[in-house]
Amino acid sequence: MQKPHLISGDLWEHHRNGAIVAVTTGGLLLKDGRCSMPSGCARQAADRFPSLPYTLGDQIRNFGMHVFDLGQHIVSFPVENSPFENPELRIIDQSCRELVELANYKQWQEIIVPRPGCGRGGLDWQEVEPVLRHYFDDRFYIITHGEN
Repeated sequence: MQKPHLISGDLWEHHRNGAIVAVTTGGLLLKDGRCSMPSGCARQAADRFPSLPYTLGDQIRNFGMHVFDLGQHIVSFPVENSPFENPELRIIDQSCRELVELANYKQWQEIIVPRPGCGRGGLDWQEVEPVLRHYFDDRFYIITHGEN
């Protein structure tokens, strides 16, 4: 099995070109029912698609914190319980398994995933990369804005 590709560039450019985009999220729900999406690619997704935090909030309330197809070529990818806690490798591991299952079921061929838990999350890429490589095959593209 081939491993995921490491790429750099704009996550949303790939989205515009039809790829499925994973948005790193948490499980914190706000009083109005929205999922908190305060920063990073989650914030960018919420700004581009204002109903997305409500859709994700409904899914989390009904089914718990999991990977969900949110429509519009966007999937949630949980990394933390809330933005007030650090991302956890255990949650990232679960999200990888669930994303692969969903990609298989939906027969997706191009899925773009930011480096989950890295950046604002504070995890070291050297800790996260082996988890992703364990699950992801050549349909998956791990994207960063910097050099690979």
